[in-house]
Amino acid sequence: MNKKPLRLAPPAQNARVRLRIIWAAVALVLQLVIGTLGFMYWGPKGTPAFDAFYMTAISITTVGYGEVVDLSASHAGRLFASFVSFAGFGTVTFIFSSLTVFFLETDLNEALRRRRMEKTIRKLKNHYIVCGFGRVGRNVGIELLATHHPFVAIEISPAETEQFLARHPGLLHLEGDASDDDMLLSADITDAKGVFAVTGDDSRNLMICLTARQLNPRVRIVARCHEMRNADKMRKAGADVVVSPDFTGGMRIAASMIRPQAVSFLDEMLRSDVHARIDEVVIPEDFTACTLARLGRRSAHYVLLSIRAGTQTHFNPPDDFLVEPGQTLILMGNAQGRDELQAAIRALR
Repeated sequence: MNKKPLRLAPPAQNARVRLRIIWAAVALVLQLVIGTLGFMYWGPKGTPAFDAFYMTAISITTVGYGEVVDLSASHAGRLFASFVSFAGFGTVTFIFSSLTVFFLETDLNEALRRRRMEKTIRKLKNHYIVCGFGRVGRNVGIELLATHHPFVAIEISPAETEQFLARHPGLLHLEGDASDDDMLLSADITDAKGVFAVTGDDSRNLMICLTARQLNPRVRIVARCHEMRNADKMRKAGADVVVSPDFTGGMRIAASMIRPQAVSFLDEMLRSDVHARIDEVVIPEDFTACTLARLGRRSAHYVLLSIRAGTQTHFNPPDDFLVEPGQTLILMGNAQGRDELQAAIRALR
């Protein structure tokens, strides 16, 4: 399948060119009307309106078929014909040159945007790929933007991304089928950290999982599943996590009734102006083991909740807990807090 970025709205310059074309067309119509009336006036008595119009048209286009309306007896008529020829020819030339500029600029801008976008995507490292940018995919994109995680969206339908592009014109996106090898390679899946298979079709999500796992065995895959009976198939195809919005939504509704305060707290985190989140940071392999007190368990922007070591979770670990490579730190905070913790880890390598 041919790959291409989603078309963006035409730039303001193209809108100005269109406006010039419209006004030039109005001027051309006025010239045709004025020319027709003028040739009826300066031509022989009883000159038909159609002959006068035809005389105006051949004068404007300079085709040179000869005078349909005889103006040999009127110098003023010939001067008028000369004026119609020069003014009309200039207007027609302006219209065609503007049309040429409009189409060339549209294609050129599209090509330049495509090239810039592909160049930016090739520079990405440890980014995410959102396959399917419908309602679920757009919400995934909003969360990734809020937490400062770079991502590339792949969507087969241009209409699905139009509203998101209006608010976030810098969105990196490709138009095509995300289950196609070329599309995932164009999104630089070999350097990607994770893939979201969140289209509205379980079979397509299954193919995305299978294709993504073949192209990058190390990538983490989270898949959307409508029918729970397909969840095992997606896991076998390569998905690390399978999420059913219907099942999760039902659990959330029940939790809102049974544990209203806890759910309210989570909702407030999602709506917070500081974008507080439950986040995680993985300790790299070249990290020098140290105590949690030395690393820093809290700041004004984050609070360390637990440390995941293998299959064990250490909730609220003490200051003398030894932080080692391969562990996962689970924290509550904003994007700046995550950056602070990552900077402290890099400083202790």
